[in-house]
Amino acid sequence: MISMKARYALQALIFLAERSPVAIPIAVIAEGSNAPRKFLEAILLELKMDGLLTSRMGRSGGYELARPPHGISVADVLRCLDGPLALAPCAARNSTRTCPGCVDLHTCAIRPSLTAARSAVAEVLENRTIADLAKVPGALEEFS
Repeated sequence: MISMKARYALQALIFLAERSPVAIPIAVIAEGSNAPRKFLEAILLELKMDGLLTSRMGRSGGYELARPPHGISVADVLRCLDGPLALAPCAARNSTRTCPGCVDLHTCAIRPSLTAARSAVAEVLENRTIADLAKVPGALEEFS
């Protein structure tokens, strides 16, 4: 299950993708993506720090996508906000470590299944982009 933080981020990115390449003020993004403004401010800042968004100050300022919508995957967003896609630390692609109580990564009987699950989830989410979601009405429901 994805967090509300990630859900709001995806809704905001879809909103921006539909209006790309124009910078949109945060108040407009919050209203258009049906997200609480204060919470969304923190989310958009994280996305900016991770290189998924850029921002401009001033009268014509706001947020815009740092890359084309087809260059931002759902996996990029989830990893930025929710962390690794893996179900357990031992199955994470970039930060593999033993789980609490586990003696050895290499002899763990559960790890191969968790790694396979992470790979299957990553395959779907890395190949689904913000551009894909923007084209499909109600696309976020598939992540419920």
